[in-house]
This record gives sequence, C-alpha cells and structure tokens, in this order.
Amino acid sequence: MPVRIAIFDDNKNIRDSIAMLLRTEKNFEVVGSFAHVLDCIEDIKQCNPGVILMDIEMPGMTGIEAVRLIKKELPGVLILMQTVFEDDDNVFDSICAGASGYILKNFLNTKLIDSIKELEFGGSPMSPSIARKVLNKMQEIPQHISNTPAMDYKLTSREKEVLACVVNGLSYKMIADALFISYETVRSHIKHIYEKLHVASLTEAVHKAITERIVKTG
Repeated sequence: MPVRIAIFDDNKNIRDSIAMLLRTEKNFEVVGSFAHVLDCIEDIKQCNPGVILMDIEMPGMTGIEAVRLIKKELPGVLILMQTVFEDDDNVFDSICAGASGYILKNFLNTKLIDSIKELEFGGSPMSPSIARKVLNKMQEIPQHISNTPAMDYKLTSREKEVLACVVNGLSYKMIADALFISYETVRSHIKHIYEKLHVASLTEAVHKAITERIVKTG
C-alpha cells in the first residue's frame, strides 16, 4: 500500500513543490494539501493520511498546537515537522507535543523522501542535540511516578535491551553494533515494541519507557 501523505503549509508554492517532489516516489500518495490547521482534525479524517508534513509557523493556530490536537484525536498518525531553524525551542516543543521528527526547509529537496521513509520504518529524524533535549525533559519524572510499580508489557529480554538503547539515545545503527545484530533486526524489534507498548512513534516509546519504568536509563 502507498504511504498516504498530507501537507500543511500556508505557502501555496511550497505546498505545490512538496507535492510535486513526493509524487516522484512511486510508493507515496499525496492525499491532502492545506493552507491552515484550523480545521486539521476534520481535514485529516477526510483524507486519512498515514504521514503529515507540518509547518511549525501556521496562521491562526501554530503547527505545534495542531500536533497536540492531532495526536490526541488521531494518535496513530505520524507527523514530520518542517522548520527553518534546527536548534530552537519550537522544534523541541513539537517533538514533546508528539511529532515524530523534523526536517529543515533548506533540505526538503534532498532529504524529505528519505525522512518520510525513516518515519515509516519506525525512525525519528532529528539531530542529536534535539534528541538529547527531549530525553532530558522526559527524565524529569515526578517522584510519585518514579515510585510506582513498573508495568509489564510482555517485552522479551532482547526487546528490553533494544528499548533501553533507544532510551539512552542510540541510533538504530548504534543499537545494531552494540547488540551485535543487523539493522533490519533492530527495525523488527522496534516494530514489535511499538505494538506491545501501544505507541506510534519513538518519542512516545521513550516517554512510556521512562515514566512507567519499563527499562533502566542512563
């Protein structure tokens, strides 16, 4: 099945350029193109995308606010933010709100297709500095949460090892090297972890792993 993609950007030229680029990939299908996010839930339900490309700066309501609404109503949708600046609080806030990654607008032509494929394979395109900020934020757990019993999601010992590596900031390649397994095996384990934890992104998996003490951190 093709990857169904919706585009949210207030600039029509950018939306059209992105749509044209995505249509060069035979497994991608652009199912929606929108100039604002004020009706985002209704728009998404109508076009039913699996991946959303979301601009952070949107009129009327920001892309970050839209992410919060979307993830609350439609948690299974993957959201890739597009931004001009990489290391700002907006990117960090977007990831914490539920976005699965981001791409710089300057690199849409060269990295967008690969970034969407990475999302589909369970990855989270983001720089190490943003990933570390997100991880540090998630590790600021209230004492009453850290003292609650750990949940049992029936993860295998290997799946817990992979999840612990993810929580500690390792990339898929680094996990493969650390555990002496293939990159494809890491992807397979991540897929099973998502299913067992009932999450749809790496950020959600890390958050649940930390807040529910599924694996040890650090």
